[in-house]
Amino acid sequence: MRYYLMSFLVLALDRITKYLVMQHMVEGESIPIAAPFLYLTYVRNSGAAFGLLKGRAQLLAVAALLGVGLAAWQWKKIISQSNRVKWGLSLAFAGALGNMIDRFAYGSVIDFFDVRIWPIFNVADIAIVCGVILLFWEVLINDQKE
Repeated sequence: MRYYLMSFLVLALDRITKYLVMQHMVEGESIPIAAPFLYLTYVRNSGAAFGLLKGRAQLLAVAALLGVGLAAWQWKKIISQSNRVKWGLSLAFAGALGNMIDRFAYGSVIDFFDVRIWPIFNVADIAIVCGVILLFWEVLINDQKE
C-alpha cells in the first residue's frame, strides 16, 4: 500500500506544481529563487528528456502509456522484488504518468525547475531519475552478489 501512496503523492505534487506554474507564470518567465543557482522558469517541452524527439508528444505519450500499462500489468511480479525495485518503479511510474498526462492534455510537458547548467525539469522528471537510480542500484548490488 505504501508504494501506491508514494506514487499518488508524487503524482499529486507534480500536478499541483505544474498547475501553480501555469496559473501564476507566463511561458518563458523566469523567477530567481536562489540566484544564480535556482530559478523557476516556465517552459513547455514538446520532446523527451533534454529535448530529444521534439514535436513528437503524441508518440511519447503513447510510449509512456505502454510503459505504465506494462508496469501495472506486471505489478504482481514487481511486488515480489526488493524494496529498491518497488520504490524505483513506483517513483518512475508516477513520474511517467505525470508527464504523460501533460502530453495528452497540452501536447507538451510543463517544466519549471531551472538550475541553468542542466535542461529545465519538473517533479515528474525528478521522480523518474530517482526511480531509475534505485533500479540501477539494485542491478549493481545483485551483480556484485553473483
